[in-house]
Amino acid sequence: MSRTILRARLLSYLRAPEHPDDTESFRYIEDGALLIEGGLIRRIGEYSTLDTVGAEVIDHRPHLVMPGFIDTHLHFPQTQVIASWAAELLDWLNDYTFPEEIRYADPELCAQMAGRFLDRLTDHGTTTAVAYASVHAASAEALFAEAHIRNMRLITGKVMMDRNAPEGLCDTAQTSFDESAALIARWHGRGRLGYAITPRFAITSSPAQMEAAQALALAHPDCHIQTHLSENHAEIALACRLYPQAKDYTDIYARYGLLRANSLLGHALHLSDRELSALAEADAKPVFCPTSNLYLGSGLFDDARLREAGLSNAIATDIGGGTSYSMLQTLAEGYKVLQLQGQRMHPYRAFDWITRGNAEALGLADRIGTLEPGSEADLVVLDARATPAMAQRMERARGLVDELFTLQVMGDDRAVLETYIAGNPAKGAR
Repeated sequence: MSRTILRARLLSYLRAPEHPDDTESFRYIEDGALLIEGGLIRRIGEYSTLDTVGAEVIDHRPHLVMPGFIDTHLHFPQTQVIASWAAELLDWLNDYTFPEEIRYADPELCAQMAGRFLDRLTDHGTTTAVAYASVHAASAEALFAEAHIRNMRLITGKVMMDRNAPEGLCDTAQTSFDESAALIARWHGRGRLGYAITPRFAITSSPAQMEAAQALALAHPDCHIQTHLSENHAEIALACRLYPQAKDYTDIYARYGLLRANSLLGHALHLSDRELSALAEADAKPVFCPTSNLYLGSGLFDDARLREAGLSNAIATDIGGGTSYSMLQTLAEGYKVLQLQGQRMHPYRAFDWITRGNAEALGLADRIGTLEPGSEADLVVLDARATPAMAQRMERARGLVDELFTLQVMGDDRAVLETYIAGNPAKGAR
């Protein structure tokens, strides 16, 4: 088995930082080394302490190596409708998203776009993604197949959608169950792949289809569930009209057994106290999508309120309502959203959030999100001087905290020098 040692400055979180001075929450090694064998991190430590005999040494100094970024909510079929103008969410779906997703009935298009989609992620330092496919089983099939070839950790699922959408985007309760079950049998747990049961949102699923999703969830408790919740006031009103027996939008999902610890709920912007309690009791995971929330004018994610209610929030790009593949740019916009509410996203917390924090939200912190021995060697190499403007800012940097904040506010794919997937270089590899 080949041995590779990466030499660099290393940063990895041990737990969530409790305050801006909480330097005990992470491990930072100025001249560090990672020993990688078989796609896993075997050792981490000072470079001087590692035996380099028989190993290929790759020197990334003076750059910073961290765990690869984790994106917990994005849409595979929407990459070519990013930057599409619309008044608000429902207009954007009807005018751009649904017509675009109809194209993904074509398996050849799906295969072509799957490669381009994963290229964009790794170019931006993202090594794990939780993605929506389209309603077509072929779209999920293509994305799984491409990720498997790359040995990339991916969670995805075909969308379940049987009403309030164009005919070319509607399945039925039975076909959505059958096709999802077949995809689970073929791909879930294969290599580094996982399945997400994916009713798009309550508006586009009939009660019969919600029952089908419930049956899948009961049969496959280790599959994630992904859907959307309370993104927009018009959406909330329509969902509640369609399910008048429910107490509120959150209760729709609860009634069908779709709230549990591995449920990922995109947006979660406009929630009552009752809804917060229900989500916390289920240990479901809201997902903060700052660039799309701002772009579509949907609202401001109240991170502090949700955390005070006992929720563990994830963070994500939400491509293509989101405007950037970059988790760095996601942090930049998230910082502004929280600033507007008197909340502070310190850079120590920010980088924990897109690595260990998102891994914990996915229930995968024992495998990804840190540089601890035994973790999968998904890594990102960062350069805080990647652009002339960043280099000029860094001339006055006061240490690691300023470096991280420069990356958080000014960084994008240009700041990502290399991305490693299971120990193999992936940026620009194809």
